[in-house]
Amino acid sequence: MIRRLSATVAILLATNLAAAAQDAIKIGLITPLTGPFTTVGQEMQAAARLYIQHNGDTVAGKKIELIVRDDGGVPDTSKRIAQELIVNDKVSFLAGMGLTPIAFAVGPLATQAKIPLINMGAATSTIPKSSPFIVRTSFATSQSAAIAAEYFAKTGIKSVVTLVSDYAPGIEIETWFNKTFEAAGGKVVQAMRVPLANPDFAPYLQRVADAKPEALFIFVPSGQGAALMRQFVERGMDKSGIKLLGDGSVLDDQLLDKIGDTALGLISAYHYSDAHPSELNRKFTADFEKATGGMRANMMGVGAYDGMALIYNALKKTNGDTDGTRLIEAMKGASWESPRGPMTIDPATRDAVQNIYLRRMEKVGGRYQNTEFETYPMVKNPAN
Repeated sequence: MIRRLSATVAILLATNLAAAAQDAIKIGLITPLTGPFTTVGQEMQAAARLYIQHNGDTVAGKKIELIVRDDGGVPDTSKRIAQELIVNDKVSFLAGMGLTPIAFAVGPLATQAKIPLINMGAATSTIPKSSPFIVRTSFATSQSAAIAAEYFAKTGIKSVVTLVSDYAPGIEIETWFNKTFEAAGGKVVQAMRVPLANPDFAPYLQRVADAKPEALFIFVPSGQGAALMRQFVERGMDKSGIKLLGDGSVLDDQLLDKIGDTALGLISAYHYSDAHPSELNRKFTADFEKATGGMRANMMGVGAYDGMALIYNALKKTNGDTDGTRLIEAMKGASWESPRGPMTIDPATRDAVQNIYLRRMEKVGGRYQNTEFETYPMVKNPAN
């Protein structure tokens, strides 16, 4: 009799576990944890897990399961992993997308499977247009570029040289900065593009010095910002009278300590600073640094944190229904308070609408930070 009862209990337990497994909602996070973009993956993974820690692992009565896969920053690998997550793991969401080519590689699979793809990192403006199942919680490069140009024009600058890295985001930033600045009556004297791989900025900075513009606008990927700023100072250009303005990627919060004094006073336009003065951001950054052993949260971290917020909000609206089309509809127009400030998903474009801040690089209490001093509220992607 006891054996029969034990067998019955075992069967019931197995049945309940199977039912629980079916009720689990799986999120496939594809991000680089090895290779040259490792910090992108570290930021995304840590922030996604932190959101679950802050908000619980159950939504609409269903368990949330985060499946993290390393793509090494290689689009073909990302595509293979996405296929495995869809077919083998039966995920209800794909997420991550640390680089533009990865978002474009995975997008068609999301479309085919009708699974929401939450773009937490890649910033090229056209990404959401490439699939009706892509929703962005990162940013579009055109947002901060246009605001930077507006700021330069507003402060009376008439002539500018632009210096950007020669790849899709750099070209897009150059395009939107130049278009906006010239529409406001300014003149772009030269538009220079630097090779992405192993760049030597010295000859380009010499050309800037020879052109004698009133100002220089710069964009390079976050890892190259320290080298560019060092060469700018070494050539004495910080004392030349040429004003310097950067896209926020140059002053990645995670790398400020490495950049150091050379960038003090540099103004940049961006959607996030880890010094954003809100209670939510103070908690986010403190808990993030504690969870990662001291890593500072940056734009990739906040993009992933908000990507999880969007997923949770959508599941609450659908009462746990994971039909992809219903989830996308639930995400359109979603609004919430982010560590970066107010956040909305444009219902027409599925793109992020958010504040863009002008920030000044300062040292406060022994800590380098991008201090926000002016807000441009709820900026849409101007490329849409």
